Amino acid sequence: MRAGVLVGIGFVAAVDEIVFHQLLGWHHFYDRSTPMVGLISDGILHAAELICLAAGVMALLNLQRNATLTMQPVIAGYFLGMGGFQLFDGIINHKVLRIHQIRYGVDVLPYDVIWIAVALALLGIGILLARRCHSVKTTNNDF
Repeated sequence: MRAGVLVGIGFVAAVDEIVFHQLLGWHHFYDRSTPMVGLISDGILHAAELICLAAGVMALLNLQRNATLTMQPVIAGYFLGMGGFQLFDGIINHKVLRIHQIRYGVDVLPYDVIWIAVALALLGIGILLARRCHSVKTTNNDF
């Protein structure tokens, strides 16, 4: 499951960075300084997301090599990682630390609501899948 979490974090961070930082240009990871600092912070985020993706994929390959890879927990972890990153970004980065907002020059409330709702949906899917994995494991151990 941990490998899936790493891949989920890396994937959703990459989507955030590519779509909102680069393509739409709505914000940088750190917007409380100069544009150059914002660009550098995006590079650091990009490096961190690549490290998460690489570490997660390497862990998955190791599990596959050892014939211990089970996809259900990996998929549960993937959704938990995506939702956890999105929720952390939306609450901690956007609201508590205020290092950036989703978008500037507009009413951010609809964006925040959608951002948090997507995060909670992803986490909910991950929790349901993780519980299903746990109940299957428990049921299989009863034999």
